[in-house]
Amino acid sequence: MARSAWPRGNNLAESVLRPTDKEAVRLAKTLLRTARYGALAVLDPVDAGPLVSRVAVACDSDGAPAILVSGLAAHTAALHSDERCSLLVGEPGKGDALAYPRLTVRCRARPVGNDLDGERLAARFLRHVPKAALYAQLPDFRYFRLEPLSAALNGGFGKAYALSGSDLLVENGFSLAEFEPSILGHMNEDHAEAVSLCAERLAAQPSGAWTMTGIDPEGADLAWGDQTARIWFDHRVNSRIDARTALLALVRAAQAVPPNC
Repeated sequence: MARSAWPRGNNLAESVLRPTDKEAVRLAKTLLRTARYGALAVLDPVDAGPLVSRVAVACDSDGAPAILVSGLAAHTAALHSDERCSLLVGEPGKGDALAYPRLTVRCRARPVGNDLDGERLAARFLRHVPKAALYAQLPDFRYFRLEPLSAALNGGFGKAYALSGSDLLVENGFSLAEFEPSILGHMNEDHAEAVSLCAERLAAQPSGAWTMTGIDPEGADLAWGDQTARIWFDHRVNSRIDARTALLALVRAAQAVPPNC
């Protein structure tokens, strides 16, 4: 798959792009994993014109974004008509909004079924976006998985990168999806203080009652109220035992960081 979200032959675009390195890939994945909403661009089925709306977002276990949308919404009809879409994530803060990193992902939308895999994705989505539970059970709402094709990362002024769809996904074939609920239950019920410590000292987040909302072979997702964070393993894990070892290493690393650092 081509590593480009830019039109081919665009020499101007190529000249401003930085080489895509591990740091850029990790930033892109962090933006996607921590996003709870994004701007979804679709093609209007009436006149093929562009249509943009805000949608709730969470990631599947492999890192592919998923959305929960109403069947009454114009963007849902558009996705049924044309699976091509684009998702923009990245939350600005104080000051110049353009100084903050953001990620645009070109995707192919796939409706999620009501089978066991769909139930798993729904549970993962609602852990990340708990307020979506208010409308997730309404009969006209359904999930779409957005398969990444390519992406454009803007890490701030002069920091533009082109990524492939596979850059955003977990590379190896192993998945923790089967074990995720039990791992999260154990961490949040038996090691709540350690989870909060990891958020504060490894992800530079404020002190609070953080919970672990997701885990995958590359790291874990955390949340507290309206805030989300991502912590990364030193290397990808290949088994449930490896995941336990990696989590223990994160906790020990957090404990070794002096307070207020």
